[in-house]
Amino acid sequence: MKKVFLLLAITFGLYTGYSQNMNAEKMGTIIESVADSIQGNNGRWQFKIKDVVFICITDTNHNRMRIISPITEAKRLDEKLKSAALVANFHSVLDAKYAIADDVLWSVFIHPLKELTEAQVKDAISQVYSANVTFGTTFSSTPLVFPGSQKKEEKKEKKLLKKEY
Repeated sequence: MKKVFLLLAITFGLYTGYSQNMNAEKMGTIIESVADSIQGNNGRWQFKIKDVVFICITDTNHNRMRIISPITEAKRLDEKLKSAALVANFHSVLDAKYAIADDVLWSVFIHPLKELTEAQVKDAISQVYSANVTFGTTFSSTPLVFPGSQKKEEKKEKKLLKKEY
């Protein structure tokens, strides 16, 4: 029984120890370490990396944060680009996503704040950057792409339609 209790205590300790208690102050320090320039404080920053603009907003009361980067005006997007962005959200932009808000297409990363590690924050910034600069070409946030493609899915859909008639 003592072994079971010890195993549970270790497991629980590892699980609860995962929370990193990220906060606005730590986020600011991390952003300062990777940004070429930064403005703001108290959980709201605008910064640049290689001429790409980012905004980071934290909300400690609701344990949320977001890192966003504007890509283009939404009105400049045709249906093909919007569709490609949605497919990329599933296959190739992984933790970052494409989203439209306030008539702007954004590269975004949204996550609970406290649970983030320093490595995850840096990775999030990297993914938002990559999703921004690859929009319209590879639509990717990392070299990793989940299996599948729109063309393969379209072929399967056409085969299914043929079988039904």
